[in-house]
Amino acid sequence: MSRIDEIRQLFSKMESSWHEGERTALLTITWVKGSAYRLPGAKMMMSEQGKMLGTLSGGCLESDLYGWAVQAMEEDQPRLVHYDLSENELWSLGIGCKGTMEVAIFPVHPDDPFWSAVRAAVQREQAVSVALELPTGRRVLFEDERPIAGEVETLPAAVIERLTAGIGSRTRAEVVEIDGHRFYVDTMRPNERLIVCGAGHDAVPVAALAAKAGFRVTVLDPRAEFNGDNRFPGAEHLVVEPEHADPAELTHSWWVIMNHLQLRDEHALRLALSAQPKWIGVLGPLSRTQEMLSNLGAAMEDGPIHAPVGLDIGAETIDEVAISIVAELLAARAQRNAQPLHGREKIHA
Repeated sequence: MSRIDEIRQLFSKMESSWHEGERTALLTITWVKGSAYRLPGAKMMMSEQGKMLGTLSGGCLESDLYGWAVQAMEEDQPRLVHYDLSENELWSLGIGCKGTMEVAIFPVHPDDPFWSAVRAAVQREQAVSVALELPTGRRVLFEDERPIAGEVETLPAAVIERLTAGIGSRTRAEVVEIDGHRFYVDTMRPNERLIVCGAGHDAVPVAALAAKAGFRVTVLDPRAEFNGDNRFPGAEHLVVEPEHADPAELTHSWWVIMNHLQLRDEHALRLALSAQPKWIGVLGPLSRTQEMLSNLGAAMEDGPIHAPVGLDIGAETIDEVAISIVAELLAARAQRNAQPLHGREKIHA
């Protein structure tokens, strides 16, 4: 899934390169067949002096891509690069992924009106979608379902329909072929918000791992001496009792409830259930969660409750428990069943 935070970071790195007088390019995977390290929509940036942020192959192809990116920047023209990763004799890399992939390279400079509009749009907390004719041609930018830049009037209606239809559900970028033309369509969404209820020692690695996994973390705990940047750097801090928080400000979030104080957990669970939650994980035995729900006059079926939270990986230490919890979050976000990959022909299928 394409996330706004990822491309924000790439544009920030580009801006630093522009200040140093360098040209830059945005690279994205447009198409994959078979196995690949990353999926369509994955992005990275390169500068003409070799500065890079992000990865498309885990390091296998970036040096070769850099050569193509330099050519694209010198010519100021987008280009497509194809890789057949099964051709070991050609690449002599022993690459583990044996699929075929296509990478688009788009030179980006600060005075391009289209990319300037994209840079501005991703600063807002709205879904942003692009359709780009490959390798070069018409471009359009949508914010939610509203076109805000590009040549929307010249794009085939089928492309616009495909773009807008997937704004709420698209899980990866795609290539649409219309009348002999290929269009790369991608939707970038704000990171999912995770509310961690509790600022105890075991909440620290949960918040840190979740942030690395792309969640925007808010820690909800009334204890200012625990709920601060010193313990949860980069997180938002909601320093109030759960019963005093406004559910209207926390809607459509993911929740992990881990206060260890049952009354506070009950208040947090009531808050989560009233905030149109996407997912609620509750730490501790199932019987404890059922008792809290009974005290609230609620039941497991009243929300997307997962208790006990976490995958069964034999976790004991707080770091192991955090891995268990965040792994379940990732599986739920990707709508996967969290089963071992052993024996599978395709990893991403």
